[in-house]
Amino acid sequence: MSIARRVTALRLLGTGAAALALCAASASGAWATGTPGGDGWGAKTGGYKPGAGAGTKTETDRCQFSLDGKNFFDSVRVDDQNLKPTDDGKVHIQVRTAGDATTCTASLASYLAHGATFGTSGEQVFVDFDTVTVKQGQTDSLDIAVPDAGCFAQIDLYRGKTKFDGKIGANDGFEHGELPKGPDRPVIKDLLIAAWNGGTKDCTTTPPPAEETPSTPTATPPPAEETPGTPTPSEPVSETPPPASETPSTPTPSESVPESTPPATPTSPDSSEPPLAETGGGSATGPIAGGAAALLVGGAAIVVATKRRKSARAGA
Repeated sequence: MSIARRVTALRLLGTGAAALALCAASASGAWATGTPGGDGWGAKTGGYKPGAGAGTKTETDRCQFSLDGKNFFDSVRVDDQNLKPTDDGKVHIQVRTAGDATTCTASLASYLAHGATFGTSGEQVFVDFDTVTVKQGQTDSLDIAVPDAGCFAQIDLYRGKTKFDGKIGANDGFEHGELPKGPDRPVIKDLLIAAWNGGTKDCTTTPPPAEETPSTPTATPPPAEETPGTPTPSEPVSETPPPASETPSTPTPSESVPESTPPATPTSPDSSEPPLAETGGGSATGPIAGGAAALLVGGAAIVVATKRRKSARAGA
C-alpha cells in the first residue's frame, strides 16, 4: 500500500471515529433545578415564634410530631418550639402515629399575613400546603415552602387533609376550604394542632408592581424585526453559485483514469462535507452519525481494496 493511500484511509477512519464521539457527547445533557420556597427566618430572628392560629388548639391523640426527626411530641411540645426553615427555604415536620393508633392524617400550610399575630393577620394569602396520612409504625414528613424573611406570615399544623386556600369547588383531588381571615374568619377551628407567626413587614402588596414590568419589553421587538430582513437577499445570491460550479469539475478527472479509483474515493468524502456541515448546524445528531458511519465504511473499503490489489500483483 502506498503512503498516500495509507494516509487517506487513516484520515477517513479518524474522521469517522471523531464524528461518532461527537454524536455520543451531544446526546448527553445536564439539567439544573431550583428549590422553591422563601429563605424564611435566619439565625438572627430565631425562626417563627409560637403563636395563635386560625382556630382553637386541641390535643392530638392520633399523631406525634418532631422538628428534629428524633424526639416526637404532641401538639403542646411542638408549639413550644420555634419552627426554623432549612437551607432549601422550607420547613419540615416529621409525623408518626401516636400509641396504638392505626392511622394518622395531618396537614401543614403557610400563608402571607398583614400582621405579626393572628389577631392582626387579616385575610391571609396562601403560599404552600402539604398533607400526609401515616399508618401504624410508619413515619412521614410535612414539607412546605415559607414566605421570605421579614414578611408577616403564619404557619398552621392541623388534623385532616383540607386545603384552606379559598379555591372551593376546584376539581383537583383536594378538599378545599376558605382562606383564614384572622379572628373574623377562623377556618381551621378545632382541627388546629399548633401555629407559628412572625414577620416585620407586610409583603402581601408587593406582587402587583412586578406584574407591570413585563409591559415595557413588548415595545422593543418591532425594531428587531426590520434588521434581519436586509441581509438575507444579498448573501444567498452571491454565495450559492460558486460551489455549484466547482462541484461538477471534480468527478471528470476520476472518470478518465480507470486505475485511479482509489484516489477518487477520497474526493467523495470532501464533496460530502458540505452536507455534513449543513446538518451539523442544526440540533439533530442522526445525520452526523450516518455521515460518520459512511466515512468509517469508506475507509475500511479502501484498505481492503488495496490489499486485494497487492495480493493480485504478487500472484501474477
